[in-house]
Amino acid sequence: MKNFNLILVIGATASGKTRLGVELARQLEGEIISADSRQVYKGLDIGSGKDLAEYGEVPHHLIDIVEPGHEYNAFQFQQDFFEAFTDIQSRNKQPILVGGTGLYVDAVVSGYEFVQLDKDFALRSELDLQPLEQVQKLLLELDAVQYEKTDLTVRPRLYRAIEIAKNKQAAPKPAKALPEIRPLYFGIQWDRKVLRKRIKTRLKERFEQGMVEEVQGLLDSGVSHEQLEYYGLEYRFVSQYIAEQISYEEMFDRLNTAIGQYAKRQETWFRRIEKHGGKIHWLQGSGDIYQQACEVLAGLG
Repeated sequence: MKNFNLILVIGATASGKTRLGVELARQLEGEIISADSRQVYKGLDIGSGKDLAEYGEVPHHLIDIVEPGHEYNAFQFQQDFFEAFTDIQSRNKQPILVGGTGLYVDAVVSGYEFVQLDKDFALRSELDLQPLEQVQKLLLELDAVQYEKTDLTVRPRLYRAIEIAKNKQAAPKPAKALPEIRPLYFGIQWDRKVLRKRIKTRLKERFEQGMVEEVQGLLDSGVSHEQLEYYGLEYRFVSQYIAEQISYEEMFDRLNTAIGQYAKRQETWFRRIEKHGGKIHWLQGSGDIYQQACEVLAGLG
């Protein structure tokens, strides 16, 4: 038996995770499971970085599985992941999890048992009146670990994290019924200055590919500006630009800065994995990351 049954490709945004995942899948007869909280949505293509052309003939799962407007969460992801994971294993293929949504990855590797919890609309109404910084501080005081894993710029995600933290019965607990996961982590690492340049370059490319038009299309289809807030940085700031709340230049600059800050929060999550005993095989982005990954696999026998 291999000492791992799931390969995980992690790294900061714009680090090249999809490309490595695809190369490994081709080499190992694998199939990719996306661990991205936005790629599950149909129509969120450019802003979420689906890059579907990169997959080619490689089978992929948990992309384009729900309609915009539905609030997909970690509980649903965990259920969908294990269904795909079991199916891939049953066909003697190698599951490869690719993505940067920390809570989704933790839900799989740590085997959280989620208790369904309804929204607390009274609490949310109170939080709506508070400055974002104050809401973030509340979550930090309630649950520092959840604070590290939550997208602190999205109010609905903050509200959900606070609801879970306030309801101890809904806190994640080890689940015995879930399949055992033996992870093999590959992390892609870049010099911080180089990563910032990659983030800015990719952002320019996304606007050239039609990101503003994509968001306008979502609005035209009935997705509200409020719902676009839930879908993360790109959709939030482009929505504000379309609503004429900010200029194009301000949108780009604020978005570029916010993505860089998000990359730093991802680094905090990586450190927490290692702090809790997880072994991440770091691959240097300045070199051939696929070759480096192959050397690690060869060393594992």
